[in-house]
Amino acid sequence: MLIRSAILALITLFSCIGPVAASDDAADDKKALASFMQSDVVARFHESAFGYAIFPTIAKGGIGIGGARGKGRVYRNGKRTGEVTMTQLSIGLQLGGQAYRQVIFFQDERAFNEFTSGSFEFGAQAEAIAITASAGAQLGTEGTSTSANEKQSNANYHKGVFVFTMGKGGLMYQAALGGQKYEYKPDN
Repeated sequence: MLIRSAILALITLFSCIGPVAASDDAADDKKALASFMQSDVVARFHESAFGYAIFPTIAKGGIGIGGARGKGRVYRNGKRTGEVTMTQLSIGLQLGGQAYRQVIFFQDERAFNEFTSGSFEFGAQAEAIAITASAGAQLGTEGTSTSANEKQSNANYHKGVFVFTMGKGGLMYQAALGGQKYEYKPDN
């Protein structure tokens, strides 16, 4: 019965993503990237990256069985090259729902080509640096702060890829990249 309820909750969650994806992609991408660029660490990666993928909204939810899904775009030299969809399914200790942004930087052409080859998946050991109030930054009367902590300022690429996430809302116990699958479609 619990599995049935969890599956029904996931179907409801993913059906709500459609209206979000119908908005203006370029404006959403620009707004999401501007939020990330408030961090000097993210700005450093952006300046040196060969390319990047930006996800303005990824919705995630789970009750034992969880899932996440979001649509984004991939850029190289500031020009859009295609669309990408992220899907994640997980089983284990998790409860709640949240929405977040994600940006993935590619250090070089090899990493960019690997990601845009069609299908890409993060291994279980992959991790992201969270740029959010709920993940270690500061929250004050002026709002959230994106100041880098020691881990962020010493961050470096892993296998040519680096990921930052930023919470938009909700609360969920569980945060990992393992099992995230990306499907890329070129703009042609």
